[in-house]
Amino acid sequence: MHGSPPAVRSLDYDALRAYGATRPRPELPAGRDFWVFGYGSLMWNPGFPHLAVRQALLHGFHRRFCVYSHRYRGTPERPGLVLGLDRGGACHGMIFQAPAAEAGTVMDYLWEREMVTGVYEPRWLTTRTPEGPVSALGFVVDPRHPQYTGKMPADWVARMIVQGRGNRGPCSEYLVETDRHLRALGIVDRSLSQLIRLVDRHCPPT
Repeated sequence: MHGSPPAVRSLDYDALRAYGATRPRPELPAGRDFWVFGYGSLMWNPGFPHLAVRQALLHGFHRRFCVYSHRYRGTPERPGLVLGLDRGGACHGMIFQAPAAEAGTVMDYLWEREMVTGVYEPRWLTTRTPEGPVSALGFVVDPRHPQYTGKMPADWVARMIVQGRGNRGPCSEYLVETDRHLRALGIVDRSLSQLIRLVDRHCPPT
């Protein structure tokens, strides 16, 4: 694939933050622990207290670099990409058991981390684990949101990953860490492996 990725349209972040603040929060189970599904950086950096961790498989959604990042892994001038749960397929990840006593604090943290601009739709998703099915809170990408990229050619995705660097570091690091933690679980995500090869190809020589 030759050429450059399509230009990212200018986004009104004040409007997006206001929109994110209006997104309804999911109802938590009263007085009970709840589970959170991680498929990207939550796997290695959940950032909230949890009582247990399990490997989990989610059907009906797959992991994809399909969200423009202008904060964590990019800037408005040179956006990167982060992962979203997109429709179709299946996704291996991890679920974290958040304690009931800290449910409000955990939800506040997740909202600040994932829902600043409202690019995701929080949903209760049925995951499969070695101990049986578990309902877990997951963040599914909203295809109507202006940060959603749609399906881009892998070469364009790799170029944006190479250029992306935000306040949580380079986008390429995010890609490699996701792949590394999945491999530690015995899982090989071929789409991530392909992207790592393409990113290496596009990285400037040192």
